[in-house]
Formats: sequence, structure tokens, C-alpha cells
Amino acid sequence: MSGKRVNNTATARLKQDFMRIMRDPVPYVKAAPLPSNILEWHYIVTGPEKSPYEGGIYHGKLIFPREFPFKPPSIYMITPNGRFKCNTRLCLSISDFHPDTWNPAWSVSTILTGLLSFMLEKSATLGSIETSDYTKRQLAAQSGQFNLKDKTFCELFPEEAEKIREEQARRERELAESTRNGNTQSQLLNGQNTNGNNQGIIGSAMANIFVVIGLAAFAYTVKYVLRNIVE
Repeated sequence: MSGKRVNNTATARLKQDFMRIMRDPVPYVKAAPLPSNILEWHYIVTGPEKSPYEGGIYHGKLIFPREFPFKPPSIYMITPNGRFKCNTRLCLSISDFHPDTWNPAWSVSTILTGLLSFMLEKSATLGSIETSDYTKRQLAAQSGQFNLKDKTFCELFPEEAEKIREEQARRERELAESTRNGNTQSQLLNGQNTNGNNQGIIGSAMANIFVVIGLAAFAYTVKYVLRNIVE
């Protein structure tokens, strides 16, 4: 009975958190539970502007214990990001690594805000990694394509998945257009070079003809002068 009561408490609290996060969205963060298991939540964190994560969309999950909110959840990051190991429990003050610092009043929004805050720092912890800002920016640019391969991401966050697809389609159109323009310019340059070469060949041939004609005229003149002298 006690386990059932605690589980009901966790369910009620998580439902309340879900309604709260839908009603009052948190900047850069979205989250939703699995339809089949309210104890497993998935979240996405959007990289803030002017940070190495700008443009990135990072997918992860929270695994809540049956004793929630009296015990903290496990926190995982799924999308490669350059700050945390993927699919590894993260050691944070808001995770199950530190039940002594956990506050039952903290909600899902609080947890994810804390995760984002720590992500923007450079403090080391179990599950964190060190990479350059360049690497982080590269991973940010690749995050959308990575997330589209995740079925859970696409099912729980269809709007974000569609935005990623539209952005990829736009980039492909721009690349195709750029390629076409490049080919057209190349063809024009080749045509100009061909015309120039043709004109050069014609000019050279005409010059040779004039030289031959000049030599012939000179020879005829010399022959005519010599004949007159002899006569």
C-alpha cells in the first residue's frame, strides 16, 4: 500500500509539473513524459544565443524514481553536444547523484533550468567532457540531423522535428542553387576562353597571310626593278 501511495504521489506531481511547463514554458527548454510511462521524461534544450551551443537542439531524458518528489531523477543527455557524455548519468546537484542536496519543491522546469545553467559553465563533473568551442559549434550544427534519427524525439516533439526538416530542405535548395550558379559561371568563363582562343587563332592566321602577301609583293617588286635595269 505504501509503494502504491508513493507512486500515486509521483504520478500526481509529474502531471502537475507537465501542466505547469505547458502553461508557463521555460526559455530554451521543452519537456514531455512518455505516453506509456510518466516516470520517463524527454526534454530538448535549445542552445542560447552567443554561446557555443547556439543553433543546437539537444535531446535528453529524465528518469524519475517511484519516490519522486522525495528523491531526485537521473539525468541523461542523448544528443552529442561537447559538454556531456551521451547516454550517461550526469552527476549534478539536481540529479540522483546528490540526494542530500535535493529539494522536493524543485519541479521539472527547475531541473532543466539547472541543467542548462550547468551546461553553459565549464565546471567538471562526472559525465562531463572538455571540448573546444569549435567542436561544440560543429556538434550544434549537426544536432538537428542527429535528432531526426531518434524516433522518440520525433514523436514527442513533432513541431521541432518539422522545423529541422524544413531547415534541412532550405539548405539543400540553397546548395543546389549555388551549385547551378557555379556551373553556369564556369560555362560562361569556358565560353569566353573558347571565343578568345578562336579569335587568337584567326588573328594569328591572318597575320601569317599578310606576311606571305607582303613577301610576295616585295619579291615581285625586286624582280621588276632588276628586269628594268637589265633592259
